[in-house]
Amino acid sequence: MHDQNFKNLILDYPVQALQFFAAEEAHDDLLQARIIPFRQEQLKERLGDRFHELDTPLLVEWPDGRREVILFLLEEETEARRFSIHRLAHYCLDLSELAQTERVVPVVIFLDRGHHPYELHLGGDRHAYLSFQYISCELKNRLADHYRQSDNIVARLNLPNMRYAKEQKLDIYHDAQLGLVQLEHDPKKQLKYIDFVDYYTDLTEDEIETYRKDYLSEAEARMGLAQILREEGREEGREEGRKEGEIKGEIKGEIKGEAQMLLKQIQLKFGGHPVWVEEKINQADKTQLDQWVERILFVDTLEQLFRA
Repeated sequence: MHDQNFKNLILDYPVQALQFFAAEEAHDDLLQARIIPFRQEQLKERLGDRFHELDTPLLVEWPDGRREVILFLLEEETEARRFSIHRLAHYCLDLSELAQTERVVPVVIFLDRGHHPYELHLGGDRHAYLSFQYISCELKNRLADHYRQSDNIVARLNLPNMRYAKEQKLDIYHDAQLGLVQLEHDPKKQLKYIDFVDYYTDLTEDEIETYRKDYLSEAEARMGLAQILREEGREEGREEGRKEGEIKGEIKGEIKGEAQMLLKQIQLKFGGHPVWVEEKINQADKTQLDQWVERILFVDTLEQLFRA
């Protein structure tokens, strides 16, 4: 669930994601660059069963040639203890060879606190023959107070994942919601990322009631009626989800996330799609979506993608 959430976030807001997660390597002229997901099918063939797909490899290129192409590899790790620096180094080397570039920036987004290695050095008694490091974005070590008024939507949506005092929880939640409404004007994306903020804030029933009582009047003035209706709709959906059962809700969420991911891939690769494509995707089950997500890497037309 976490990796799909962050895949969607990075693909929807690639410039803001690089500026937030990889600030030290994100150039000021990213808005003039073209950012596209890197195709991975050749790497999959090479590694076979050992292949693992990082969350989002992004190829950044400047059409006017002002800067060399650079490849960013962004990986989300829910638990720091499960992170393998050897696996990451292995993947970077393979992808560097495949893309024929030495300009590769690995970025790991850690959702929890925990010990993990920052560097890898291989060598003998006299020399080090391989030195490897990566950008470590440890969200729980970032102070939410530093980003509460940020104009970077990725930072604002991740406020609940940062460090803040327990008594600030509703304030942080509110600032994340305000950031979404102020910085994203597409109603579909607003609805999509309200769920993101809800998921990572994880309010209790008592906290939801307190939020409604203490914040909703301000929200009505600052955010408008549409946002309040979405708030109410989310609560209705949450109650319905409880009735249907957690397992069924999780499966439904995975299918929805994968459908959104596929539509984003189609948008990036083909520049758009006819109505029948979205209808077909919305009617598909998880097995069919899995097949299409993998097949899109190999096809050149929408007809090839959806062939029987």
